[in-house]
Amino acid sequence: MMLTKGNEREMKFVLLGFAEFPHLLAALFLLLLAIYMVTLVGNLGMIVVVNVIPKFQTPMYFFLVHLFFLDFCYSSVVTLKLLEILVVKDRTIPFKGCMTQFFFACTFVTVEMFMLAVIAYAQFVAVCNPLLYTVPMSPKLCDVLVAGNYIWGALCSLTLTCSLLELSYCGHNIIKHYCCEYSAILSLSFSNTYFIQMVMLVISTLNEACSLLITLTSYVFIVVTIIKMPSVGGL
Repeated sequence: MMLTKGNEREMKFVLLGFAEFPHLLAALFLLLLAIYMVTLVGNLGMIVVVNVIPKFQTPMYFFLVHLFFLDFCYSSVVTLKLLEILVVKDRTIPFKGCMTQFFFACTFVTVEMFMLAVIAYAQFVAVCNPLLYTVPMSPKLCDVLVAGNYIWGALCSLTLTCSLLELSYCGHNIIKHYCCEYSAILSLSFSNTYFIQMVMLVISTLNEACSLLITLTSYVFIVVTIIKMPSVGGL
């Protein structure tokens, strides 16, 4: 059965999740709930500690706070729905809800990827120029780097989400996954998905290559700087 554009927005997807293992659902729920609570308390606890203790008011910890926040947000977006479908018989998620989950999950993953690269760069500056660390890593630059990460992540996610919204979907609505993952949603469409798969490939490759290059380059310079430092015995 084919659905019109109007009906597609009213349709619901079914998240299969771990439905194939009904005898493990209760155990999985308790395990994942425990992991989520540890993640929740750990991330929020670190955010509070960094903001309360004055000596942690440095650029490095400023970026770490955002990393903790991103980890908390991504875990919540994915895990809360997973916990729900583990305990209720109704495993459906509205079309709009599915697109919303994908948008935020994709945004947080992309931003977290580049936040790790920014942290690597901050470590490079701290090791290679420790006496003037706060000069190149000024509060204004830190704000710009963080804001740029969030904007870029949202733009990438919005591009991919819009590409999914442009597809047409057939009556088959079972997502063989525990969340609204990109390839799982594509498998439900009867439209030609070659172009948007190429878009996904280009965006993901560009993001991973750039973040990896920044991270590796930063750590290479850190290692070189440490090697060049005179040892205590040689003084």
